Amino acid sequence: MDRADVCVLLPTYDEAETIGEVVDGYRAEGFSDILVIDGHSTDGTRDIARQHGARVETQSGTGKGQAIREAMQYIDAPYVLMADGDGTNPPSDAGAMLEPLDRGYEHVVGNRFADMRSGAMTGLNKLGNRIVNRAFAYIHGEDFVDILSGYRAFTRDSFERLQLTADGFGIETEMSIECAKRDVSTAVVPVTYHPRPDGSDTNLRPFRDGSVIFLELYRRAKTNNPLFYFGSIGTLSTLTGVFLAFYVAYEWFVPPRTSHEVIALGAAAGILFGVQLLIFGVLADMILTFHREQLRRIGELDGEDADASRTKTKPRQKR
Repeated sequence: MDRADVCVLLPTYDEAETIGEVVDGYRAEGFSDILVIDGHSTDGTRDIARQHGARVETQSGTGKGQAIREAMQYIDAPYVLMADGDGTNPPSDAGAMLEPLDRGYEHVVGNRFADMRSGAMTGLNKLGNRIVNRAFAYIHGEDFVDILSGYRAFTRDSFERLQLTADGFGIETEMSIECAKRDVSTAVVPVTYHPRPDGSDTNLRPFRDGSVIFLELYRRAKTNNPLFYFGSIGTLSTLTGVFLAFYVAYEWFVPPRTSHEVIALGAAAGILFGVQLLIFGVLADMILTFHREQLRRIGELDGEDADASRTKTKPRQKR
């Protein structure tokens, strides 16, 4: 792949300690188009990036997700290599990240767990990442190994097919979900993950951002795995209703007998509501399966029509 066809995208916020070295690293790898999209840093990040030869734009809002979406209006290259500006993603892995795009893939995720250096991630963050990745694989039916990785490569065309709305650190989760939902061909590449250099502070807040990520995983299951989304709520409601029903029955049959009419009504309502949600989840899952099958069939027919068209327009060879 010609490096001139690739834009290196670096979202930043107060990365003065590392951004100069990161930009130099990608320039040394042969990349000339390096875009820093900055979230209103106050430590001189933008000036340092310009001094080292990067294009610099300041996002209109705040948050990594908003920065990535807005950055696309400044990118004309057909391929984008996205990395963090904190020095944790080595530029030397750029070639490996781009290689799957040469083979026809549309999106590439850098797996940081393949070579995670000591101190790069706390034990709590590792545990949270493992839980999130397992939940993603179960809910959305794809195993991208490291869906929270900020080291990614993708085609501009595939990015435009993604419906992204997250503003903060949930953007990586949302990109992974959209790739699974829209059948964007995705490859996972092992990369090295370094600890942040001394003096460089992380913008990640584990509990706050972790809750946003889990909420995004669950919210997006509504359209990608409705059986899980509605089934989980329905199961919880049904089990709660059954528990309350057993309590009411016990209080009624075991002396001294006590009646709990209000709780009994609540139990019945919980069971009915839960069963209805379970049925709705099954029906929604059947509709989604049928819809995906229709889309697959339409894609096959479009491919057959394109092949037939090329065959008709192919010039005859003179004998």
